[in-house]
Amino acid sequence: MVFLAMMALLPLSACNDNKKAAPHGNEEDPHEAEVHLTDHQVTALELTMDTVQKRNMTQLVEVNGVLEVPPQNEAAVTAYIGANVMDIRIIEGDKVQKGQVLAYLSHPELIKIQSEYAQSWHQVEYLQKEFERQNTLYEAEVGAGRDMQKTATELATLRASVSGQESQLRLLDLDPATIREGKIIDRIPVKSPISGYIKEVHVKTGQYVGPEYEMFEVVNIHHIHADLMVFEKDVSKVKEGQKVRFTVETLPDEELIAKVYAVGKSFESKPKAVHIHAEIENKKGLLIPGMYVRGQVITDETSQYAVPEEAVVSDNERNFLFSAKKHQDAWQFEKTEVIVVSQEDGWVSLRFMNKEDSKKIFVLNKAYYLQAEMQKGEGGHHH
Repeated sequence: MVFLAMMALLPLSACNDNKKAAPHGNEEDPHEAEVHLTDHQVTALELTMDTVQKRNMTQLVEVNGVLEVPPQNEAAVTAYIGANVMDIRIIEGDKVQKGQVLAYLSHPELIKIQSEYAQSWHQVEYLQKEFERQNTLYEAEVGAGRDMQKTATELATLRASVSGQESQLRLLDLDPATIREGKIIDRIPVKSPISGYIKEVHVKTGQYVGPEYEMFEVVNIHHIHADLMVFEKDVSKVKEGQKVRFTVETLPDEELIAKVYAVGKSFESKPKAVHIHAEIENKKGLLIPGMYVRGQVITDETSQYAVPEEAVVSDNERNFLFSAKKHQDAWQFEKTEVIVVSQEDGWVSLRFMNKEDSKKIFVLNKAYYLQAEMQKGEGGHHH
């Protein structure tokens, strides 16, 4: 407020010094409009003036999307057999290792499976001895070959059945050797197939779950990446290896950097866009699949003429800088039209309409004050 009051005490002069009279009704050429200030006024306004320098500016493509993990880093944990949940060992958010027990299941069918296996195993032992006995008799030419062949067939069939039962037991994390010794297990563990975090728990104690029921969801966020959408008009600018900078809601003040490692080869229909995947280089905080992200792909970096944002003013969708010339103890400021190329971090890259303009001295800050005074001057001459 003090600064504005000081400005009020510093009358600025804006005039339209048209050397040649413009026909009545024609629009005024912006280059003809001028603002005049004294040295004292320029000092009070703290205007910065210099030639426009070149600066490394990046070309950006706006993108948005979500965080995801590769399919092999997510797991749906199910039971291999219908059973009741007896004991749950984890809660959502817990970190787990591959092979860690998440819960225990129990059901009479489990005991039946083990008993049947034990019986089959002992039957194999009996048939094996019977086959050896009949083979000995056959070789001594006191037994019938037909009996030996029948026993051999029964033995082979039973062995195949036992092999299948053993595979089933191993899927249930039961040791066939232990069962052969007569030890029957009344509950079986449900283990995590991958290391990661418990994303969802879909069961409660006592609940019956079928073989297809998804009990737990486990996700490994070590390889979490950004799945981003690039709109059709920008697809040709995006390539593998480019950097992406983005933010997530949980880390609003942190800029994350990723590198594009895959660009989709087909368009989504709504909206018309292509997926790109970027590996995050500076993972911070807890990044969870499904988090929304917004960012920019850095498609190019070049040296361009650039000025601070507050050096540029707009008028009728055209952009201008104020050139500055000093005459003894006074300054003359005049609009010079430029073409704005891009904006980044408070800087505006631009191209000059005329090559000779690049050698001029320009106001690099508070151009909106000069713009306001010029607009005042359009209603009448202020000297």
